[in-house]
Amino acid sequence: MSLSPIDPITAALNFGGKILDRVIADPNTREEARIKLAELQQHGDLAVLTTEAGLIQAQIEVNKAEAQNPRLFVSGARPFITWVCGFAFAYHFVVQPLLAFLMAASGHPVALPTFNMDTLMTVLFGILGLGGLRSFEKIKGVASR
Repeated sequence: MSLSPIDPITAALNFGGKILDRVIADPNTREEARIKLAELQQHGDLAVLTTEAGLIQAQIEVNKAEAQNPRLFVSGARPFITWVCGFAFAYHFVVQPLLAFLMAASGHPVALPTFNMDTLMTVLFGILGLGGLRSFEKIKGVASR
C-alpha cells in the first residue's frame, strides 16, 4: 500500500530523507539512515494494514451476531435491503425496458417511472462487499490512490 504525498507520515519521511542528504556527508552512513527511514515507513504501513484488518474482522463478528439474532427485525434487515435492491435492479434493467417496449409496440407508449441508480448501486455494492475489492487492490499495490 503506497501512501499519497499528502500523507503526513510520508511527507515527514521524505523531508527526513532530504535532511539526511544535507547533514550526513558519508554516503554509507547516509544510506544506512535512509534504510532505517524506509523501515519506519514500512512499519507505519504495516500498522495501517493491521488496523484495517482488525476493523474488517470486527465487522464480520458483528455481521455473524446480527445474522444469528432470533428477532426478524435485527436478522432480517440485511436480507430485506438485499431483496429491495435486487427487485429495484431487476425492474430498472429488465422489467421497465421490457414493459416500455411492449407498451410502445402495442400502440400505447407510457412513460414508466425511473429512479436514481447511483444510490441503488452504492447500497448494492456495499451489501455485496464489492467495496472490499478496492481495499484489496490498494493492499496489493495494484491501485493508485
